[in-house]
Amino acid sequence: MKPLRSLKQSIGVLALIALSAIAEAKDTGRIFVSNEQSHAVTVLDGQTYAQVATIKTGRRPRDLKFSTDKTRLYVACGDDNRIDIIDVTRLAVVDSIRGVDDPEVFDLGPGDRQLFVSNEDAGTLSIIDLVTKKIIRSIKVGQEPEGVLVTPDGTTVFVASEAASLVQAIDVASGTIKANVAVGSRPRRFAQSKDGKEIWVSAEVDGAVYVLDGLHYTVTSRIEFKLKGFRREDIKPVGLTLTRDGTTAFVTLGHANRIAIVDAGTKEVRDYILVGKRPWGVTLSHDDARLFVTNGASDDITIVDTRANRVIRSVPVGRTPHSVVIDD
Repeated sequence: MKPLRSLKQSIGVLALIALSAIAEAKDTGRIFVSNEQSHAVTVLDGQTYAQVATIKTGRRPRDLKFSTDKTRLYVACGDDNRIDIIDVTRLAVVDSIRGVDDPEVFDLGPGDRQLFVSNEDAGTLSIIDLVTKKIIRSIKVGQEPEGVLVTPDGTTVFVASEAASLVQAIDVASGTIKANVAVGSRPRRFAQSKDGKEIWVSAEVDGAVYVLDGLHYTVTSRIEFKLKGFRREDIKPVGLTLTRDGTTAFVTLGHANRIAIVDAGTKEVRDYILVGKRPWGVTLSHDDARLFVTNGASDDITIVDTRANRVIRSVPVGRTPHSVVIDD
């Protein structure tokens, strides 16, 4: 009996170690940044902002999304036509979904069952089954699709087509286009209000953000950005995010080297904050207290205190940072 008891004890110890590792890996606060020209994801400590790791990926990593349980991080690697899958505990690429034409931006459907990917060169939206890791449907959309947003119930996916100046609402079950919504020139990224009633989309060349009715697919507001001393063509909104309480939106303004703070209720611009060169991607910490901005032309991220609306610091990452997500 003693050997059996020892075996059980050993199994118990191993189980505790495994559970501890999982607990340690969850909600680490680590910051993950994709770098297009370094072909890598930079990982920063969430407290000190020191570099923890550099994860080599496929060429030209762009959009990033966590799985719901935050154990996996999906990375769109445009020049290698694949989606890399990073193990968040091991901080390493452990798998890839191949044969995905020039992936740029994507979204996860509910239950992490499907991945919805814009294929910029092909002008399509790919739907990938995450069990089989196969493309199960390819839908023709407007030219140069970029932004992708799936509704929480998984019934509708929105696609922003840059060259067509369109937002398209697609029925996921049938793959048919339910609506074509004309917006300003070169729509890029999406944000959605918590109740799903508003869809925000940035229009880079138009220098504005459009707000759509999430149920009727009509434009309800247009928010224009004006900065003293800047020409309109220098103000290029791309990345945007909404606070969890739905009161505030943050928008990156590209060559204007600033972010805009917008009252989400009135749609009025409250303020602008100077960040790095060509701010692009943006995300909020879970408590909305910190804003993280990728600066594509200065190879760093800027961290903003959203309570005081001031820059805390800038942190070097890789070359041409694109997107940022936080494990919190």
